[in-house]
Amino acid sequence: MEAQSSSTLLLSRKRRRDGSNGEAEEGERFGKIPRCTVGLRHPVPFADELEPADSKAYKRVSMEEAKRGTPPERPVRVYADGIFDLFHSGHARALMQAKCLFPNTHLIVGVCSDDLTHKYKGFTVMNEDERYDAIRHCRYVDEVVRNAPWTLTPEFLAKHRIDFVAHDDIPYSSAGSDDVYKHIKEAGMFAPTQRTEGISTSDIITRIVRDYDVYVRRNLQRGYTAKELNVSFINEKKYHLQERVDKVKKKVRDVEEKSKEFVQKVEEKSIDLIQKWEEKSREFIGNFLQMFGPEGALKHMLKEGRGRMLQAISPRQSPSSSPTREERSPSPTFRLPFFSKTSPPPSPPHHSGAPLYCIRSGSPRHGFDTKFGVGKVSRGITKTLLGISGCRLSEQVN
Repeated sequence: MEAQSSSTLLLSRKRRRDGSNGEAEEGERFGKIPRCTVGLRHPVPFADELEPADSKAYKRVSMEEAKRGTPPERPVRVYADGIFDLFHSGHARALMQAKCLFPNTHLIVGVCSDDLTHKYKGFTVMNEDERYDAIRHCRYVDEVVRNAPWTLTPEFLAKHRIDFVAHDDIPYSSAGSDDVYKHIKEAGMFAPTQRTEGISTSDIITRIVRDYDVYVRRNLQRGYTAKELNVSFINEKKYHLQERVDKVKKKVRDVEEKSKEFVQKVEEKSIDLIQKWEEKSREFIGNFLQMFGPEGALKHMLKEGRGRMLQAISPRQSPSSSPTREERSPSPTFRLPFFSKTSPPPSPPHHSGAPLYCIRSGSPRHGFDTKFGVGKVSRGITKTLLGISGCRLSEQVN
């Protein structure tokens, strides 16, 4: 009853055939269920270990009565059989569907023996005891029948008081019959379930066979010997060599990935540096043109400095309205005090000696200007005095 009540909270779900990877279809998700402990503490009992049923006559339950619900003391007994080799989620889902067919269900699962399975279907990976034990630990199962028959007989159905048989609706041809469940369907005892696409025992074996070398190398790594794996000495050495080669390839891939990450980081940093360099270069070029360009600050500074230099070294020019030399009044002549006013004029130029130099204020004739310092003026006066003294002495001698 606990399994039934918890299963009513689950939504139906099918797995897609291709590319599902266990993902549910859109809108087909498990519903939220309250936190509770619904697991069982003990494995499912075998049918031959249970007490015999009551002495009442066996009377089947109809489909309508089963769907309406039966009393707790009379659950609907549903039977599901199979090989259940390499028990997987597809098996568990089929048993879950069988358990949830009716509100009150007692699920009986029959597992065929090795002899019967090898005769009609083929060799199994797990032996019968392993397959029995796998079914005993499925939460949806209430009872396990060992050595189940390949074809269900009326005696078997009556012995286990079976009301309905659950299986997928695809015809199961075996043992010289097109469908071993044909008589069950005709009797109205068949309850169809849905297969879980993408998972089966044959699919799992196909994966192992397809990747045989991978799984052999896997088990060799885990300590299995070549004899246990039925591998020859040469193949064992080949697998060990392949393992070493794969390790080297893995290291190379790791180095390539790290180098790619390093190159990517370098590219990102280089892009940042280039962008910063472009920004700085634009700023530098702008500042350079502003300083040294055709109309830059340096050109204006040079022009201004050249103008100041020319102004400093060039003499002052007289204004255009000033009188000419003939019109100017004669400048006063400065003479030394020890010479008399009636002294004769200086000797003619043929006499030896320096000529008489007169200092006239404001006269630019001899290059004197107020811009010259006092030292230059004093030296000029000294030279003039020497020249005048020489002229006077020569006149006296003559």
